[in-house]
This record gives sequence, structure tokens and C-alpha cells, in this order.
Amino acid sequence: MSAVEDKLAGLGLTLPEVVAPLAAYVPSVRSGSYVYTSGQLPMVEGKLGVTGKVGAEVTPEEAKELARVCALNALAAVKSAIGDLDKVVRVVKVVGFVASAPDFTGQPGVINGASELLGEALGEAGVHARSAVGVAVLPLDAPVEVEIQVEVAD
Repeated sequence: MSAVEDKLAGLGLTLPEVVAPLAAYVPSVRSGSYVYTSGQLPMVEGKLGVTGKVGAEVTPEEAKELARVCALNALAAVKSAIGDLDKVVRVVKVVGFVASAPDFTGQPGVINGASELLGEALGEAGVHARSAVGVAVLPLDAPVEVEIQVEVAD
């Protein structure tokens, strides 16, 4: 087990299996020193437990926890590309999408769930640039989706 996975275990988390793609794409791609993940939904054991719009059917607090799940799934996708999360040099960019009720403007707070998990798991290497975007709808009516880009050591 890697040091990153040990930190996750200390948080009471286990790196899940990579979420199977929902369409014609792969969970992650390595290009040179970078790994790019596809958007990760808050799937747990192959299922989406919560659906709906944040600020309507889903509370911001629930959505923040779901963003943590997305980040955990993204780390699993990165591991599938490089074999060992200790090879992550830094998280370069996080992009989070929040399916939002028309008057909901708290997207940054929701995506903090992903950012905070990456910081807890990777320390300084988890500090990143980020976008948090409100959208009308996400695949499967998921409340959140997160993708990450990481730099890795050879």
C-alpha cells in the first residue's frame, strides 16, 4: 500500500475500484508526465446513491461529501494509469461541475469537498488550481462531477 493510501486509510477511506465508463471513453489517460482523468461521478460500488440538483433536492453539505467521493474515484483512476499514487508529484488542476438549482451560487463550497480530500491525501502535492462550474444537469442526474489533472514522476 502506498503512503497516499495509508493517509486515506487514516481518514477511514479505501481507494475504490475504478468506476467503469458510462460511454465511449477511458477513466484516465497518461501523456508524458501528466495524467488526466475523465469526469468522475460520486459512484459507490457501481451505484449513484444521490441524484438531483444542489440547492433543491440535494443540500450543499451533501454535495460537498459527494465531491469527496468524486475525488476519491479520480485518485483511483490516476492509480490505474500509474500503479502507485506515491508517484503523484502534484495535482495541477481540478475541475468540478455542480448540477445547480437556478438560484444556487455555492459551487466553490461544494467543490471544496474534492479539494480538501486531495489536500488531506497528498499534502502539499494536493494544492491545485481549480474551476467550480454550475451546470443545468449532469450524467445520470448526478449532483456533482470532478475531473483532475496530475503531474507524475517517471
